[in-house]
Amino acid sequence: MAALLPGEWIKNWEKGGKSEFVQLCRALSENKNHDVGFRADIQQALYELAYHVVRGNLKHDQASNVLGDVIEFREDMPSILADVFCILDIETSCLEEKNKRDHFTQLVLACLYLVSDTVLKERLDPETLESLGLIKQSQQFNQKSVKIKTKLFYKQQKFNLLREENEGYAKLIAELGQDLSGNMTSDLILENIKSLIGCFNLDPNRVLDIILEVYECRPEYDDFFVPLIESYMYMCEPQTLCHILGFKFKFYQDPSGETPSSLYRVAAVLLQHNLIDLEDLYVHLLPGDNAITEEHRREIVEAKQIVRKLTMVVLSSEKTEEKEKEKEKEEEKTEKPPDNQKLGLLEALLKIGDWHHAQSIMDQMPPFYATSHKPIAVALCQLVHVTIEPLYRRVGVPKGAKGSPISSLPNKRAPKQAESFEELRKEVFSMLCYLGPHLSHDPILFAKVVRLGKAFMKEFQSDGSKQEDKEKMETLFSCLLSITDQVLLPSLSLMDCNACMSEELWGMFKTFPYQYRYRLYGQWKNETYNSHPLLVKVKAQTIDRAKYIMKRLTKENVKPSGRQIGKLSHSNPTILFDYILSQIQKYDNLITPVVDSLKYLTSLNYDVLAYCIIEALANPEKERMKHDDTTISSWLQSLASFCGAVFRKYPIELAGLLQYVANQLKAGKSFDLLILKEVVQKMAGIEITEEMTMEQLEAMTGGEQLKAEGGYFGQIRNTKKSSQRLKDALLDHDLALPLCLLMAQQRNGVIFQEGGEKHLKLVGKLYDQCHDTLVQFGGFLASNLSTEDYIKRVPSIDVLCNEFHTPHDAAFFLSRPMYAHHISSKYDELKKAEKGNKQQHKVHKYITSCELVMAPVHEAVISLHLPKVWDDISPQFYATFWSLTMYDLAVPHSSYDREVNKLKVQMKAIDDNQEMPPNKKKKEKERCTALQDKLLEEEKKQLEHVQRVLQRLKLEKDNWLLAKSTKNETITKFLQLCIFPRCIFSAIDAVYCAHFVELVHQQKTPNFSTLLCYDRVFSDIIYTVASCTENEASRYGRFLCCMLETVTRWHSDRVIYEKECGNYPGFLTILRATGFDGGNKADQLDYENFRHVVHKWHYKLTKASVHCLETGEYTHIRNILIVLTKILPWYPKVLNLGQALERRVHKICQEEKEKRPDLYALAMGYSGQLKSRKPFMIPENEFHHKDPPARNAVPATVQNGPGGAGMPTSLTINTVRLEEGTTEETDKLKEKSQGVVKVINKTVNATPKVTTSNGNSASNSKIIKEKDDKEKSGKEKDKEKKDKTPAATPEMKALGKDGKEKLKEERANKEEKPREIKEKTPKSDKEKEKVKKEEKASKEEKSKTVVTIIESKSTAEKEREKEPSRERDLSKEMKSKENAKGGEKVPVAGSLKSPVPRSETSESEREQKRRKVDTHSSPSHSSTVKGTAVLPKVPLVSENYSSSRVISVHFLQDNLNELKDSSAKHYINHTTPTLSKSKEREVEKKDLDKSRERSREREKKDEKDRKDRKRDHSNNDREVPQDSTKRRKEENGTTGSSKHSKSESPSDSPRLNEKEKEKSKSKSSGKEKGDSIKAEKMEKSSSGSKKESRHDKEKAEKKEKRDSTGGKEEKKHHKSSDKHR
Repeated sequence: MAALLPGEWIKNWEKGGKSEFVQLCRALSENKNHDVGFRADIQQALYELAYHVVRGNLKHDQASNVLGDVIEFREDMPSILADVFCILDIETSCLEEKNKRDHFTQLVLACLYLVSDTVLKERLDPETLESLGLIKQSQQFNQKSVKIKTKLFYKQQKFNLLREENEGYAKLIAELGQDLSGNMTSDLILENIKSLIGCFNLDPNRVLDIILEVYECRPEYDDFFVPLIESYMYMCEPQTLCHILGFKFKFYQDPSGETPSSLYRVAAVLLQHNLIDLEDLYVHLLPGDNAITEEHRREIVEAKQIVRKLTMVVLSSEKTEEKEKEKEKEEEKTEKPPDNQKLGLLEALLKIGDWHHAQSIMDQMPPFYATSHKPIAVALCQLVHVTIEPLYRRVGVPKGAKGSPISSLPNKRAPKQAESFEELRKEVFSMLCYLGPHLSHDPILFAKVVRLGKAFMKEFQSDGSKQEDKEKMETLFSCLLSITDQVLLPSLSLMDCNACMSEELWGMFKTFPYQYRYRLYGQWKNETYNSHPLLVKVKAQTIDRAKYIMKRLTKENVKPSGRQIGKLSHSNPTILFDYILSQIQKYDNLITPVVDSLKYLTSLNYDVLAYCIIEALANPEKERMKHDDTTISSWLQSLASFCGAVFRKYPIELAGLLQYVANQLKAGKSFDLLILKEVVQKMAGIEITEEMTMEQLEAMTGGEQLKAEGGYFGQIRNTKKSSQRLKDALLDHDLALPLCLLMAQQRNGVIFQEGGEKHLKLVGKLYDQCHDTLVQFGGFLASNLSTEDYIKRVPSIDVLCNEFHTPHDAAFFLSRPMYAHHISSKYDELKKAEKGNKQQHKVHKYITSCELVMAPVHEAVISLHLPKVWDDISPQFYATFWSLTMYDLAVPHSSYDREVNKLKVQMKAIDDNQEMPPNKKKKEKERCTALQDKLLEEEKKQLEHVQRVLQRLKLEKDNWLLAKSTKNETITKFLQLCIFPRCIFSAIDAVYCAHFVELVHQQKTPNFSTLLCYDRVFSDIIYTVASCTENEASRYGRFLCCMLETVTRWHSDRVIYEKECGNYPGFLTILRATGFDGGNKADQLDYENFRHVVHKWHYKLTKASVHCLETGEYTHIRNILIVLTKILPWYPKVLNLGQALERRVHKICQEEKEKRPDLYALAMGYSGQLKSRKPFMIPENEFHHKDPPARNAVPATVQNGPGGAGMPTSLTINTVRLEEGTTEETDKLKEKSQGVVKVINKTVNATPKVTTSNGNSASNSKIIKEKDDKEKSGKEKDKEKKDKTPAATPEMKALGKDGKEKLKEERANKEEKPREIKEKTPKSDKEKEKVKKEEKASKEEKSKTVVTIIESKSTAEKEREKEPSRERDLSKEMKSKENAKGGEKVPVAGSLKSPVPRSETSESEREQKRRKVDTHSSPSHSSTVKGTAVLPKVPLVSENYSSSRVISVHFLQDNLNELKDSSAKHYINHTTPTLSKSKEREVEKKDLDKSRERSREREKKDEKDRKDRKRDHSNNDREVPQDSTKRRKEENGTTGSSKHSKSESPSDSPRLNEKEKEKSKSKSSGKEKGDSIKAEKMEKSSSGSKKESRHDKEKAEKKEKRDSTGGKEEKKHHKSSDKHR
């Protein structure tokens, strides 16, 4: 170790060494932080100084002087110096140099004034002390110390017992036992005791023992004995008292011994007064701590064994043995356990209020071990009683309760009584925590603590306290929650079914927010029961009891079982409900009896039940889907059903459940909406079901009373209170709007986020559930929220859509009640302001209020869609459509009458009932009468309202449809943005949409084509059906059903048709420029043509249905069957269509029986209903006249125009051209426009092929293949009819034929261009040449026919004469054509009969197929046939239209635009001024010759090509078998229209990319002309010309056959190349 005292300091001591040394010591002494380090350093410094003195380097007086300065630096410096001297003493005594020893003694002598003698005597050697003169003789000193040590440690005190006299003890007992009530003090007695000890030579220890004995017997004299013992102890050693007490306790530690309570009390009092230490006494007590821990562990193990036994399934044979064993064990247990002295002492400490020592003892033991012994728990409870008394008296005592005051403990050392809540924290809360579940021993204290909690919560929730106080209160609140968790709830579990305690606890709990409550219940259920062996047992017993009750619970014994459930639930609700819910999830038939049996529960239990339900719903281990992944799990459905029933019947708080559903929706999970749906249904009585009858649906369009009476399946009564509770829960926690918005957003979330990997069926189910719940929930809010509440919560429509991204249909659904409220309140204001009672005044006020309310809505909706949308429909029309409901449009008189009649019948039954007591009769009759009056009043009110609304619509209608583009476009927008989204929103909306269309028609709305609208609805339902969910399909079916109902009504009777449609602008067939809607009668569609149109619609529906049924797709089949079931009252009406459907459905039944049972069930159901409707079906000729007489306007318009899913017809093309005003020769245009109607008339009259041009021809041949005989007879009948029907006038004929040819050209052009864009069939040069030849030939024929017709123009009589012959000629031509074509039949317009009989050769069939592909597959129909295969490629027009449902409309729109462009071009091509007729003929003859030559050359080349292709394309070998099978199927009539188009046109492949389309467009431009003429020739081949020679005909047919085979080869080649791609 380095020297602290350098040599320089010693040398220069006086100069600077001394001061340096002093500074060093000062520095060391100031370093107080490190005492140990300091002591070592200072010792070293002093030692070095002293050593320099010993060595003689420094004088002893110099050293003593400096030490005198240093000694003041610290109190313990003398002791340190003594240590240094001690070391030097030992060192110097060993040295031989005497001078060093002398230096040492001189130094010590010089320093004697610094260190006391006694310290030196302790530390130095006796010889040194002698030399210093501190002792006389060292020898004597040594002897004396030996003696003292012997006396201290080895000598025993002996009492001469024989000298003790018994009289002394007698006197002592008499002294202690005397009456102490007088002026006796402990001091006096103590003096007497001392005298007795001295006089009678008494043993002081024994005297102390006797004093303790007497104290034990006289516990009431604490004030006397405690000071006495305290004074006595001054004479004894401190340990004596503890040893004597310990000896006393030891005496009772025999197995049979029992320690008296008086001894515990004495020990406790002595401990409290600190006369003995707990640690000293604790070691004398038994059992040891280890034994206690072991016992505690054993108890836990035993509890677990009991649980295992209870949960184990024991067979009956084993049961008796088990019971015997248990009895033996119990007998063993009854043997008394040894006395636990530690617990006895603890109890005594608690009784006298010594909480401090009691706490110390409890800390030594396992948790709750001490309080699990009842006496200790009771003693601690008593101590708490005393401590809380003043505070409880001040704030806790309920009004009117007296209570028994508890006196405080006499002893001043007991815990201070609590006067405020803050003081509770100091002692009471910790006492309660030590009590834990054993507060159950004192229900009164339990109630007191809960009441204090209630009082605290009242104070806590009241505002106005300072920040500091708030923080204190927060701390107290958290303490209260801890006490509730650790003490109150576990104690309730151990109480024996105390319903009052449960209610008392609820008084406090209801002041907590539900989040805290549920957290407490969660702890109680999942953790508390595992914390203590007693609770473990209780849990097992509760489950055992619950099993017993649930096994016996039935509908019959609900009451007794309910009482048992109630008893069990008062103490252990969490465990009981958990088990009950697990049973409900397995057996849903338990729901009703369980709900009924829960009526004996307390409020707390209901709240716990709500928590348990949420916990069960949120169980992460349970799958929400069944294993097949297509349906929601039954456990979830059962729980949801139970939720609805239990929340309706009992006053349970809903906030937690509603918040849970909202949180699930936020997380993008919609399964749990099932719960909300059930809760709203049961609590508010609002049902959402797709199975509503039309009567119920009609009732739902009336007022609230009618809805309640006739709208729902069950008569839901008494929902007023429950719906109020639901409303309050939603408003209090601000969940009404968030839930609506979340549901509206989640609808699309189901598809695009949640759907993901899920089965399509399940996604549909979830979507439906989400949507239905939204509709139901929105309905609840609309009917239950006050106007102010509703308006305050629901934002405006633009905010809903643009900010909250709510789909438009849902946004309007939520806003609609708001508009109604607004308008009615404004109307009432205006009525009050002016008292005019006239009907006109009222209507005017109503319209004013509507304008005021709806004006901002009209502004708001503009932002919802692109600006171009508003070119066709006005925002006012859009808002009007979305804001009205069925209630506004029509009064359901029949429903009102039905309900009123029911009430009358009820009243009659009441009168007839003899058993009913008179006063009850009176009450029931009054109820019925009141209801009847309410209904009649409601009907009157609705009638007035509807009249007002219709007046308003009448005024508005002129501004509704702007039609700045075309009427067609207007209808598209109307369907896309209004009808389609709303008709699938709800069943009532479906009915509303149909009614609205009819209403718009009835109002004679300008620019609205009813015909187009209906046609677009019925024509292509495949897309809409395919994209629906199950419930949407049902609603769509309802919509179609209502639309068909209207159409059928018009179809049924000419008078009705003339009245409701005759003069209406909706039935104009010429769609003129928008400004002109008048027009003559000639422009209207007449009745007979309307019947044709209706037949076409029925046919279209059949075609779509058959297609859907044939796809094999689950969704298509299910949806179409649902739709067909809904429209069954009005469709099918025609026998052959019905039979076609029946066969398809029968096939589905056979195919799906094993594979998809749900489809099988649907199909069987429909099949049965269809058969029952069969007697009401009629043959086609009764439904419409197949070959109608001459008439003003023709359904060809409708068939071709809107029929092709929005494809304008030749007729509309003419008018469009007129509208657009193309730069053509005006005289030709005029001629055309005048002849338009006649042209079409002629086309329909002359050739039934008009319909086939639509693609509706024999493509469905296979459907009615069995009916060849019927076909023939039908054909003959047709001929007869043709002969009978008078033909058109010659002028009409002339124009008609000309127009017909042009029509055909246009139609061919129109169909060819889009098809060419899709098709990529390459045409050789030879083909082109042949086409040119054919074109010329056809022109020649045409010119001839035109000439003959023009020549035949004469007077009206001549016309009449010629008409029948002309018809006969036509029929002959047809006949000859049929014979030439090998028996090909001309199909009747719109019929489904096959034009190809089975016997026909495959060649002719191929030819037929080619014709169908070339002429009949207009783009719209090829797409229709493809069904959903096209959907992925569909371009969406309207970007901000959120719903992806209207794909079909967009798709059709695109086709429409394409067609318009192409048609305009073709029209210009084909209307160029013609050459003079003679020149024409010459040219045509030459052309015909040339074409014949070219055709021969081409035949040769074709054969060569075919051989080349066979070598080049080996792929064809693979394709041929497919083709042959298809041919076979077609011959057998099995492949439908879809298969025709699929097999024939590879062009339909949706895989065509944009580049290919571009190429095909460029190719097609060169071919357009040729194609159109080729198509024209096809048309002609059906009607023919008289003057064409037989030879020419045969040649032409041969060419066609060759063409068709060549075309086939090319198509095959094309298929293979497609595959290569």
